[in-house]
Amino acid sequence: MSEGHAQCIVPEEVLKKVLKAAMMTGADFAEVFIEDTSTETITMEDGRIENVNSGRDRGAGVRVIKGETSSYCFTDSLEEKDLLQAARTAAGALSGARGDYTIDLTRREVPVISPIAKYPWETTKAVKAEFLLRADRAARAYDPLIRQVTGALLEIVRNTTIANSEGILAADSVVRSRFTVSALAAKTGVLQTGSATIGKTRGLEILDIKTPEELGKDAARQAIVNVHASPAPSGPMTVVMTNGWGGVLFHEACGHSLEADGILRGSSVFAGKIGQKVASECVTAVDDPTIPNEWGSFGVDDEGNPGKRTVLIENGILKNYMYDRKSAVKAKHEFTGNGRRQSYRYIAIPRMTNTFIAPHTSKAEDILADTPDGLYAKGLRGGQVNSATGDFVFNVSEAYLIKNGKLGDAVRGATLIGNGLKTLAEIDAVADDLDFGPGNCGKGGQSVPAACGQPALRIRRITVGGTQRRPAERRG
Repeated sequence: MSEGHAQCIVPEEVLKKVLKAAMMTGADFAEVFIEDTSTETITMEDGRIENVNSGRDRGAGVRVIKGETSSYCFTDSLEEKDLLQAARTAAGALSGARGDYTIDLTRREVPVISPIAKYPWETTKAVKAEFLLRADRAARAYDPLIRQVTGALLEIVRNTTIANSEGILAADSVVRSRFTVSALAAKTGVLQTGSATIGKTRGLEILDIKTPEELGKDAARQAIVNVHASPAPSGPMTVVMTNGWGGVLFHEACGHSLEADGILRGSSVFAGKIGQKVASECVTAVDDPTIPNEWGSFGVDDEGNPGKRTVLIENGILKNYMYDRKSAVKAKHEFTGNGRRQSYRYIAIPRMTNTFIAPHTSKAEDILADTPDGLYAKGLRGGQVNSATGDFVFNVSEAYLIKNGKLGDAVRGATLIGNGLKTLAEIDAVADDLDFGPGNCGKGGQSVPAACGQPALRIRRITVGGTQRRPAERRG
């Protein structure tokens, strides 16, 4: 495969036959999703390459819809007879008069959102393994308290073809690469970890952005900071969050509640609030799969609809939701290109792509300098969210106390406890230094790549969970 427009995995004439078979019991709509995905993972532990795993997953799913009823059938074969059998099985689940259908397909132009400089097959496994070993050496050289280092390199090449009874034919090819390093530090019975990750819709040129040595050192640095840190205080505090992966808070606490299936069920706190103020005026939130080379980017979604930038919240006002085809048709809304699925074994549902709080006018250093007291959260990892209420608990991966507008002592074990809507209203400053972090987003038993992003920002008041009680503020 060369850079450029993706090729259809299955011939167009076969796709027409499959769609015709899927429509045979009078369906209103039929769709076939074809996938051919190759994955390679190399893992390292303590200076040794542990595993090199390669795999390929090929198959197709056929969906038919009639009124409010839908049926889905998938097969792991791309042979014409098996595709036709899947179509007939899906169609057979619907009752209706048999008819004869003519299917005409028009190829949709799919832009190359993310050009690739180094395709996975252009680098040997030995060279890739050496990247991981270089990260290991850099992490261990950082400090003698580093006791364990692990790493993983993941590369995915996903080719898809989507055709439906409305005449759409689209093909896309996405290459994703992610490099992760974790380090464990130990000191007098205290064990603490640190991690560093880079992941983009790119090839191994991601390591031109951050080298294995830089990633190894950053993981070790975070572990060492945490092993020397004091227990975090607890109680209501002002929190300044750095740019990048801190965006996972918005992603989890608010993003899922802006997906249209929950809106239509009435199970989201954002239901019925279009045009209302739901955040402070400095908050604009966006979902955008068209950002070149970002982790959640693509040319078309898994229903063949173009990815597009969707402004969810603008200057604090709720503007839009994220739709797949089913929810858009039901709501009589335009498609937003958010129909995504883990693989051909699953139906598409509305999902986030690259979801972020947009940059504003402040400077990160000014936000910190203007904060007399509080907590500086340099990153988040893990947590729990109730998407119906927006209530959340997130663990802070690296944190510092703020004293008189400057970073103070490092603290560990901090958590952020709050509610998505309330937290949006408490954001009073947003910087101009937008950055992203890669993740895998789970919903409905499916996991898809999604990037979380934000600039540095300040939350005026949020509950911090820790093991130390804050001293009472002096008054008078």
